[in-house]
Amino acid sequence: MNPSTYRFLNKKGVELSAHLYRPLDRVPAFYALFAHCFSCKDNISAVSKICTAMSQQGIAVFSLDFTGSQNEASQNQVFASGISDLVDAASFLEKNFQAPKMLLGHSLGGTAVIYAASQLDSVEAVVSIAAPAFPDQIQKLFQGKADNSGNSIVHIGGAPFRITQEFWEEIVQNPTKGMLKGMKKSLLLMHSPQDEVVGFDNALELFDQAGHPKSFISLEGADHLISDPKDSEYIGEVVAAWSKRYVPFQEDIAQHDTKGNQVFVRLSGEGFATEIKTPHHHLISDEPLEVGGTNLGPNPYDLLMAALGSCTAMTLKLYAGRKKWPLTEVSVFLNHKKIHLEDSEHSGEPGAKVSHFTRIIELEGDLDQEQRHRLLEISNRCPVHKTLQEEIVIQTLLAK
Repeated sequence: MNPSTYRFLNKKGVELSAHLYRPLDRVPAFYALFAHCFSCKDNISAVSKICTAMSQQGIAVFSLDFTGSQNEASQNQVFASGISDLVDAASFLEKNFQAPKMLLGHSLGGTAVIYAASQLDSVEAVVSIAAPAFPDQIQKLFQGKADNSGNSIVHIGGAPFRITQEFWEEIVQNPTKGMLKGMKKSLLLMHSPQDEVVGFDNALELFDQAGHPKSFISLEGADHLISDPKDSEYIGEVVAAWSKRYVPFQEDIAQHDTKGNQVFVRLSGEGFATEIKTPHHHLISDEPLEVGGTNLGPNPYDLLMAALGSCTAMTLKLYAGRKKWPLTEVSVFLNHKKIHLEDSEHSGEPGAKVSHFTRIIELEGDLDQEQRHRLLEISNRCPVHKTLQEEIVIQTLLAK
């Protein structure tokens, strides 16, 4: 989905930027604040997939890039935020929407949310992903000495990040053991045993330090930057499911707002990722990368072909079942293109083109030739096929 972007000032007057991922058709069950350390473009999709998976479960996610924006003077050095920025982001949420009930953090942000949670009474749950156990283990990530401003360099996934003196002092003065013991909020730790940037022993130490209630999920096979989209989707889905046990999930206010219609579609923000809500399901449509999309879902024509193909398969299975024929599997392969009508007097004009679908059906089962030929005929009777061949009227109105 495409989030809405918000910019606001922290207590020092510095402008911060965050993205709000909202549920498609309902009032959010609650708001979560996500402090992530995904800065390079190659990994920004991990943020989108985590937040989208959570928003599809009714949770609004306010995503704050904890490492901030790139330094104009150096494209590979990124300045880190302070923990106070998380508190300022929470204040912005409370003033404009609703105070966050959950904090999520990745890498340095994963440790930061543990510290910030103690300052936010509204927060009832904390999720820490691939976080180092400060302050001892973070020293292993340092390269060189602090600069004249007292800032230090750490490497995350091969990229150097400049950590502010303020951030360093906040964590040194308050060891994590004391912070976790006194947090009194539900905690979920997520970490990969294969994390080569922040070792798995960090997660074990944090889990050992924490009081109850606490939970742990192993991200088996994931790297530190959650590069595989399947891992980021998994994180979002697990966090949403876990939250229902530890955060009051106000289903009574999570009312659908489709205005009485069967399908609801919303496109907002930048890009083409479009959310689709049917009476019982949530989908995403997008455009491929080569035309400016983010490829988070099938494009509209792929969805149209999927509708034709799935309707075909269902129709054949239903017919074979009624006849008690041994049809065990149906595979449908589809393609679509625009072609010119051969008999058109103006076949060279763009308006003379028609949509041409190619549908190849593969049938599995002990079927004779007569049964297979009959099923081929029946495929043309599937409701979507007949709809596409009917004269179609599309009425378009502006909502009031």
